[in-house]
Amino acid sequence: MKKNRWIAGLIVLAVLVTLILWGRNRIHFDFGVFRAQLAMADWGKIGLAAGCIYLGYIFRSLRWAMLLRHMKKLHPLSLLGTQVMGFTAVALIGRVADPVRPYLVAKKTGLPMGNQVAVYIVERLFDAGSMGLVFSIAMFWVPTDEIIRATSHSGLFAKLAIQHPGLAPFLVRFGGLILTLLGALFLVAVRLAGEMVARFFEVVFGLISKKLGRAIAEKVRAFHSGLDTMRSFSDFAVTAGLSLGMWLLIAMSYLLTCRAFIASPELVSVTPPKCVLLMIASGGASIIQLPVIGWFSQIGIVAVALAGVLGAKAEPATACAAMLLLVTFLAIVPVGLIWSQFEHVSLRKLTEESEHVGESPDGGDSSTKEQVGRG
Repeated sequence: MKKNRWIAGLIVLAVLVTLILWGRNRIHFDFGVFRAQLAMADWGKIGLAAGCIYLGYIFRSLRWAMLLRHMKKLHPLSLLGTQVMGFTAVALIGRVADPVRPYLVAKKTGLPMGNQVAVYIVERLFDAGSMGLVFSIAMFWVPTDEIIRATSHSGLFAKLAIQHPGLAPFLVRFGGLILTLLGALFLVAVRLAGEMVARFFEVVFGLISKKLGRAIAEKVRAFHSGLDTMRSFSDFAVTAGLSLGMWLLIAMSYLLTCRAFIASPELVSVTPPKCVLLMIASGGASIIQLPVIGWFSQIGIVAVALAGVLGAKAEPATACAAMLLLVTFLAIVPVGLIWSQFEHVSLRKLTEESEHVGESPDGGDSSTKEQVGRG
Protein backbone atom coordinates (compact mmCIF):
# COMPACT_ATOMS: atom_id res chain seq x y z
CA MET A 1 0.00 0.00 0.00
CA LYS A 2 2.70 2.49 1.03
CA LYS A 3 4.86 1.49 -1.98
CA ASN A 4 1.93 2.09 -4.35
CA ARG A 5 1.29 5.52 -2.84
CA TRP A 6 4.93 6.47 -3.23
CA ILE A 7 4.93 5.31 -6.86
CA ALA A 8 1.74 7.28 -7.57
CA GLY A 9 3.21 10.34 -5.89
CA LEU A 10 6.43 10.12 -7.89
CA ILE A 11 4.47 9.75 -11.15
CA VAL A 12 2.36 12.83 -10.35
CA LEU A 13 5.49 14.77 -9.36
CA ALA A 14 7.20 13.82 -12.61
CA VAL A 15 4.15 14.91 -14.61
CA LEU A 16 4.01 18.25 -12.77
CA VAL A 17 7.74 18.90 -13.31
CA THR A 18 7.36 18.03 -17.01
CA LEU A 19 4.40 20.40 -17.38
CA ILE A 20 6.31 23.20 -15.61
CA LEU A 21 9.34 22.75 -17.87
CA TRP A 22 7.12 22.55 -20.96
CA GLY A 23 5.10 25.62 -20.09
CA ARG A 24 7.89 27.78 -18.72
CA ASN A 25 8.74 29.27 -22.10
CA ARG A 26 5.29 28.87 -23.66
CA ILE A 27 3.00 30.39 -21.05
CA HIS A 28 3.61 33.92 -19.86
CA PHE A 29 3.26 34.16 -16.10
CA ASP A 30 4.38 37.27 -14.24
CA PHE A 31 5.35 36.33 -10.67
CA GLY A 32 5.57 40.01 -9.81
CA VAL A 33 1.88 40.45 -10.64
CA PHE A 34 1.13 37.24 -8.72
CA ARG A 35 2.81 38.62 -5.57
CA ALA A 36 1.14 42.01 -6.03
CA GLN A 37 -2.29 40.36 -6.18
CA LEU A 38 -1.61 38.65 -2.84
CA ALA A 39 -0.21 41.84 -1.28
CA MET A 40 -3.24 43.93 -2.31
CA ALA A 41 -5.80 41.36 -1.19
CA ASP A 42 -8.34 42.30 1.48
CA TRP A 43 -7.07 40.17 4.37
CA GLY A 44 -10.07 41.06 6.48
CA LYS A 45 -12.32 39.17 4.05
CA ILE A 46 -9.85 36.29 3.96
CA GLY A 47 -9.98 36.14 7.76
CA LEU A 48 -13.79 36.03 7.67
CA ALA A 49 -13.60 33.27 5.06
CA ALA A 50 -11.36 31.22 7.36
CA GLY A 51 -13.82 31.88 10.20
CA CYS A 52 -16.63 30.38 8.09
CA ILE A 53 -14.53 27.24 7.57
CA TYR A 54 -13.75 26.95 11.29
CA LEU A 55 -17.45 27.35 12.10
CA GLY A 56 -18.15 24.57 9.60
CA TYR A 57 -16.08 22.16 11.72
CA ILE A 58 -18.36 22.96 14.67
CA PHE A 59 -21.32 22.03 12.45
CA ARG A 60 -19.56 18.75 11.63
CA SER A 61 -19.11 17.99 15.32
CA LEU A 62 -22.76 18.77 16.06
CA ARG A 63 -23.89 16.58 13.17
CA TRP A 64 -21.81 13.55 14.22
CA ALA A 65 -22.99 13.87 17.84
CA MET A 66 -26.56 14.12 16.54
CA LEU A 67 -26.15 10.92 14.52
CA LEU A 68 -24.85 9.11 17.61
CA ARG A 69 -27.44 10.35 20.09
CA HIS A 70 -29.49 7.13 19.99
CA MET A 71 -26.35 5.11 20.76
CA LYS A 72 -24.72 7.39 23.31
CA LYS A 73 -25.46 10.83 24.71
CA LEU A 74 -22.58 13.17 23.96
CA HIS A 75 -21.87 16.84 24.51
CA PRO A 76 -22.49 18.54 21.13
CA LEU A 77 -18.90 19.80 20.93
CA SER A 78 -17.19 16.76 22.45
CA LEU A 79 -16.30 15.43 18.98
CA LEU A 80 -14.85 18.69 17.65
CA GLY A 81 -11.29 17.46 18.16
CA THR A 82 -11.93 14.29 16.17
CA GLN A 83 -13.12 16.36 13.21
CA VAL A 84 -10.26 18.85 13.39
CA MET A 85 -7.56 16.16 13.71
CA GLY A 86 -9.21 13.96 11.08
CA PHE A 87 -9.26 16.66 8.42
CA THR A 88 -5.72 17.70 9.37
CA ALA A 89 -4.61 14.14 8.66
CA VAL A 90 -6.33 14.24 5.24
CA ALA A 91 -4.66 17.57 4.40
CA LEU A 92 -1.19 16.33 5.33
CA ILE A 93 -1.32 12.63 4.44
CA GLY A 94 -3.98 12.44 1.73
CA ARG A 95 -7.33 10.72 1.21
CA VAL A 96 -5.91 7.53 2.68
CA ALA A 97 -6.42 9.25 6.06
CA ASP A 98 -10.22 9.51 5.61
CA PRO A 99 -10.87 6.65 8.11
CA VAL A 100 -9.09 8.61 10.84
CA ARG A 101 -12.26 10.51 11.81
CA PRO A 102 -14.47 7.46 12.46
CA TYR A 103 -11.51 5.76 14.14
CA LEU A 104 -10.96 8.72 16.47
CA VAL A 105 -14.66 8.86 17.34
CA ALA A 106 -14.65 5.13 18.09
CA LYS A 107 -11.66 5.52 20.40
CA LYS A 108 -13.11 8.55 22.14
CA THR A 109 -16.63 7.22 22.69
CA GLY A 110 -15.91 3.51 23.14
CA LEU A 111 -18.47 2.67 20.45
CA PRO A 112 -17.66 0.03 17.78
CA MET A 113 -15.72 1.16 14.74
CA GLY A 114 -18.36 -0.39 12.48
CA ASN A 115 -20.97 2.03 13.82
CA GLN A 116 -18.72 5.00 13.12
CA VAL A 117 -18.04 3.85 9.56
CA ALA A 118 -21.81 3.66 9.05
CA VAL A 119 -22.19 7.19 10.43
CA TYR A 120 -19.39 8.32 8.11
CA ILE A 121 -21.27 6.89 5.10
CA VAL A 122 -24.49 8.65 6.15
CA GLU A 123 -22.56 11.88 6.67
CA ARG A 124 -21.08 11.66 3.17
CA LEU A 125 -24.51 11.06 1.66
CA PHE A 126 -25.85 14.19 3.35
CA ASP A 127 -22.79 16.11 2.12
CA ALA A 128 -23.43 15.00 -1.46
CA GLY A 129 -27.13 15.74 -1.23
CA SER A 130 -26.62 19.18 0.31
CA MET A 131 -23.99 20.13 -2.25
CA GLY A 132 -26.18 18.85 -5.09
CA LEU A 133 -29.11 20.92 -3.84
CA VAL A 134 -27.00 24.09 -3.40
CA PHE A 135 -25.47 23.59 -6.84
CA SER A 136 -28.81 23.04 -8.61
CA ILE A 137 -30.35 26.12 -7.00
CA ALA A 138 -27.32 28.23 -7.87
CA MET A 139 -27.39 27.15 -11.52
CA PHE A 140 -30.79 28.81 -12.03
CA TRP A 141 -28.96 32.16 -11.97
CA VAL A 142 -26.11 31.21 -14.32
CA PRO A 143 -26.77 31.99 -18.03
CA THR A 144 -26.66 29.06 -20.45
CA ASP A 145 -23.71 30.44 -22.45
CA GLU A 146 -21.63 30.75 -19.26
CA ILE A 147 -22.44 27.16 -18.30
CA ILE A 148 -21.29 25.97 -21.73
CA ARG A 149 -18.09 28.00 -21.46
CA ALA A 150 -17.38 26.74 -17.94
CA THR A 151 -17.80 23.09 -19.01
CA SER A 152 -16.04 23.43 -22.36
CA HIS A 153 -12.83 21.89 -20.93
CA SER A 154 -14.75 18.66 -20.33
CA GLY A 155 -14.73 16.45 -23.42
CA LEU A 156 -18.09 14.89 -22.58
CA PHE A 157 -19.91 18.21 -22.06
CA ALA A 158 -18.19 19.76 -25.09
CA LYS A 159 -19.52 16.96 -27.33
CA LEU A 160 -22.98 17.22 -25.76
CA ALA A 161 -23.02 20.98 -26.34
CA ILE A 162 -22.30 20.44 -30.04
CA GLN A 163 -24.63 17.50 -30.66
CA HIS A 164 -27.40 18.43 -28.21
CA PRO A 165 -27.16 22.16 -27.36
CA GLY A 166 -29.87 22.04 -24.70
CA LEU A 167 -28.78 18.84 -22.97
CA ALA A 168 -25.47 19.96 -21.46
CA PRO A 169 -26.95 23.02 -19.64
CA PHE A 170 -29.88 20.86 -18.46
CA LEU A 171 -27.53 18.25 -16.96
CA VAL A 172 -25.44 20.94 -15.27
CA ARG A 173 -28.48 22.72 -13.86
CA PHE A 174 -30.47 19.72 -12.75
CA GLY A 175 -27.90 16.93 -12.54
CA GLY A 176 -27.11 17.62 -8.90
CA LEU A 177 -30.79 17.80 -8.00
CA ILE A 178 -31.56 14.55 -9.84
CA LEU A 179 -28.69 12.76 -8.10
CA THR A 180 -29.87 14.18 -4.76
CA LEU A 181 -33.39 12.83 -5.34
CA LEU A 182 -32.02 9.45 -6.39
CA GLY A 183 -29.85 9.39 -3.28
CA ALA A 184 -32.87 10.24 -1.12
CA LEU A 185 -34.88 7.40 -2.70
CA PHE A 186 -31.98 5.01 -2.12
CA LEU A 187 -31.78 6.19 1.50
CA VAL A 188 -35.49 5.51 2.04
CA ALA A 189 -35.25 2.09 0.37
CA VAL A 190 -32.30 1.03 2.51
CA ARG A 191 -33.92 2.39 5.67
CA LEU A 192 -37.17 0.48 5.08
CA ALA A 193 -35.80 -2.71 3.50
CA GLY A 194 -32.03 -2.76 3.97
CA GLU A 195 -31.56 -6.53 3.86
CA MET A 196 -33.67 -6.85 0.71
CA VAL A 197 -31.66 -4.12 -1.04
CA ALA A 198 -28.38 -5.74 0.08
CA ARG A 199 -29.44 -9.11 -1.34
CA PHE A 200 -30.54 -7.48 -4.60
CA PHE A 201 -27.13 -5.85 -5.09
CA GLU A 202 -25.37 -9.07 -4.07
CA VAL A 203 -27.23 -11.00 -6.78
CA VAL A 204 -26.84 -8.35 -9.49
CA PHE A 205 -23.14 -7.63 -8.94
CA GLY A 206 -22.55 -11.31 -8.17
CA LEU A 207 -23.12 -11.98 -11.87
CA ILE A 208 -19.90 -10.05 -12.47
CA SER A 209 -18.00 -11.27 -9.41
CA LYS A 210 -19.16 -13.14 -6.31
CA LYS A 211 -16.60 -11.28 -4.23
CA LEU A 212 -17.73 -7.90 -5.56
CA GLY A 213 -21.39 -8.78 -4.88
CA ARG A 214 -20.65 -9.75 -1.27
CA ALA A 215 -18.55 -6.62 -0.72
CA ILE A 216 -21.28 -4.29 -2.02
CA ALA A 217 -23.92 -6.11 0.02
CA GLU A 218 -21.86 -5.62 3.18
CA LYS A 219 -21.55 -1.90 2.39
CA VAL A 220 -25.33 -1.66 2.04
CA ARG A 221 -25.81 -3.48 5.36
CA ALA A 222 -23.34 -1.09 7.02
CA PHE A 223 -25.24 1.82 5.51
CA HIS A 224 -28.51 0.39 6.84
CA SER A 225 -26.94 0.16 10.28
CA GLY A 226 -25.87 3.79 10.02
CA LEU A 227 -29.39 4.88 9.09
CA ASP A 228 -30.57 3.52 12.45
CA THR A 229 -29.12 6.77 13.79
CA MET A 230 -32.15 8.56 12.27
CA ARG A 231 -35.35 7.25 13.84
CA SER A 232 -37.70 10.15 13.18
CA PHE A 233 -38.33 12.95 10.73
CA SER A 234 -36.91 15.43 13.26
CA ASP A 235 -33.60 13.50 13.25
CA PHE A 236 -33.52 13.75 9.46
CA ALA A 237 -34.47 17.45 9.48
CA VAL A 238 -31.79 18.42 12.01
CA THR A 239 -29.09 16.44 10.17
CA ALA A 240 -30.13 17.92 6.82
CA GLY A 241 -30.23 21.42 8.31
CA LEU A 242 -26.71 21.10 9.77
CA SER A 243 -25.43 19.76 6.44
CA LEU A 244 -26.98 22.59 4.42
CA GLY A 245 -25.75 25.17 6.93
CA MET A 246 -22.21 23.82 6.72
CA TRP A 247 -22.15 23.91 2.92
CA LEU A 248 -23.56 27.42 2.86
CA LEU A 249 -20.69 28.43 5.15
CA ILE A 250 -18.23 26.83 2.72
CA ALA A 251 -19.88 28.68 -0.18
CA MET A 252 -19.60 31.95 1.76
CA SER A 253 -15.92 31.24 2.34
CA TYR A 254 -15.36 30.84 -1.41
CA LEU A 255 -17.25 34.06 -2.11
CA LEU A 256 -15.31 36.10 0.47
CA THR A 257 -11.95 34.72 -0.67
CA CYS A 258 -12.61 35.54 -4.33
CA ARG A 259 -13.90 39.03 -3.52
CA ALA A 260 -10.83 39.66 -1.37
CA PHE A 261 -8.76 40.07 -4.56
CA ILE A 262 -9.77 43.67 -5.09
CA ALA A 263 -7.11 44.28 -7.78
CA SER A 264 -8.88 41.85 -10.13
CA PRO A 265 -12.20 43.16 -11.53
CA GLU A 266 -13.28 39.63 -12.47
CA LEU A 267 -12.70 38.22 -8.98
CA VAL A 268 -13.99 41.12 -6.90
CA SER A 269 -17.32 41.07 -8.77
CA VAL A 270 -17.88 37.31 -8.58
CA THR A 271 -21.46 36.21 -7.90
CA PRO A 272 -22.57 33.43 -5.48
CA PRO A 273 -23.72 31.06 -8.28
CA LYS A 274 -20.33 31.27 -9.97
CA CYS A 275 -18.65 30.53 -6.64
CA VAL A 276 -20.66 27.33 -6.48
CA LEU A 277 -19.21 26.37 -9.88
CA LEU A 278 -15.74 26.91 -8.41
CA MET A 279 -16.64 24.72 -5.43
CA ILE A 280 -17.51 21.88 -7.82
CA ALA A 281 -14.18 22.27 -9.65
CA SER A 282 -12.27 22.37 -6.36
CA GLY A 283 -14.17 19.39 -4.97
CA GLY A 284 -13.42 17.36 -8.07
CA ALA A 285 -9.73 18.22 -7.80
CA SER A 286 -9.57 17.07 -4.16
CA ILE A 287 -11.17 13.63 -4.68
CA ILE A 288 -7.75 12.06 -5.26
CA GLN A 289 -5.72 14.02 -2.73
CA LEU A 290 -2.02 13.19 -2.55
CA PRO A 291 0.07 14.70 0.25
CA VAL A 292 1.68 18.06 -0.69
CA ILE A 293 1.84 17.21 -4.41
CA GLY A 294 -1.95 17.23 -4.58
CA TRP A 295 -2.03 20.80 -3.29
CA PHE A 296 -0.35 22.07 -6.46
CA SER A 297 -2.55 20.05 -8.80
CA GLN A 298 -5.60 21.41 -6.98
CA ILE A 299 -4.33 24.99 -7.33
CA GLY A 300 -3.81 24.43 -11.06
CA ILE A 301 -7.30 22.97 -11.63
CA VAL A 302 -9.04 25.73 -9.66
CA ALA A 303 -6.98 28.42 -11.42
CA VAL A 304 -8.13 27.03 -14.78
CA ALA A 305 -11.72 27.05 -13.50
CA LEU A 306 -11.35 30.69 -12.36
CA ALA A 307 -10.09 31.65 -15.80
CA GLY A 308 -12.85 29.70 -17.55
CA VAL A 309 -15.77 30.72 -15.33
CA LEU A 310 -14.80 34.31 -14.52
CA GLY A 311 -12.37 35.19 -17.28
CA ALA A 312 -9.69 36.07 -14.71
CA LYS A 313 -6.08 36.45 -15.87
CA ALA A 314 -3.52 33.76 -14.98
CA GLU A 315 -1.81 35.63 -12.14
CA PRO A 316 -4.87 36.64 -10.07
CA ALA A 317 -6.52 33.28 -10.85
CA THR A 318 -3.51 31.39 -9.51
CA ALA A 319 -3.22 33.67 -6.46
CA CYS A 320 -6.91 33.18 -5.68
CA ALA A 321 -6.70 29.40 -6.21
CA ALA A 322 -3.75 29.19 -3.83
CA MET A 323 -5.63 31.25 -1.23
CA LEU A 324 -8.75 29.08 -1.61
CA LEU A 325 -6.64 26.00 -0.91
CA LEU A 326 -5.11 27.68 2.13
CA VAL A 327 -8.41 28.92 3.55
CA THR A 328 -10.74 26.01 2.80
CA PHE A 329 -8.35 23.08 3.15
CA LEU A 330 -5.10 23.92 4.94
CA ALA A 331 -6.26 26.50 7.50
CA ILE A 332 -7.24 23.71 9.89
CA VAL A 333 -3.73 22.16 9.87
CA PRO A 334 -2.12 24.35 12.59
CA VAL A 335 -5.15 23.85 14.87
CA GLY A 336 -5.15 20.11 14.22
CA LEU A 337 -1.43 19.74 14.91
CA ILE A 338 -1.72 21.65 18.18
CA TRP A 339 -4.80 19.65 19.17
CA SER A 340 -3.05 16.35 18.45
CA GLN A 341 -0.17 17.42 20.67
CA PHE A 342 -2.55 18.12 23.55
CA GLU A 343 -4.24 14.74 22.94
CA HIS A 344 -0.83 13.00 22.66
CA VAL A 345 -1.65 11.29 19.38
CA SER A 346 0.31 10.80 16.17
CA LEU A 347 -1.73 11.50 13.05
CA ARG A 348 0.46 9.23 10.92
CA LYS A 349 0.16 6.39 13.41
CA LEU A 350 -3.62 6.90 13.58
CA THR A 351 -3.78 6.73 9.79
CA GLU A 352 -1.91 3.42 9.73
CA GLU A 353 -4.08 2.00 12.53
CA SER A 354 -7.33 3.11 10.89
CA GLU A 355 -6.34 1.40 7.61
CA HIS A 356 -6.27 -2.00 9.35
CA VAL A 357 -8.93 -1.55 12.02
CA GLY A 358 -11.64 -3.11 9.87
CA GLU A 359 -9.75 -6.40 9.57
CA SER A 360 -11.04 -7.74 12.90
CA PRO A 361 -14.35 -9.66 12.90
CA ASP A 362 -16.30 -6.94 14.70
CA GLY A 363 -15.03 -4.15 12.46
CA GLY A 364 -13.03 -2.67 15.29
CA ASP A 365 -9.95 -3.46 17.31
CA SER A 366 -8.97 -3.87 20.89
CA SER A 367 -8.02 -0.23 21.19
CA THR A 368 -11.38 1.24 20.26
CA LYS A 369 -12.36 1.56 23.87
CA GLU A 370 -9.33 3.61 24.77
CA GLN A 371 -9.83 7.32 25.19
CA VAL A 372 -7.94 9.73 22.96
CA GLY A 373 -8.20 12.53 25.48
CA ARG A 374 -10.19 13.93 28.31
CA GLY A 375 -11.62 16.95 26.42
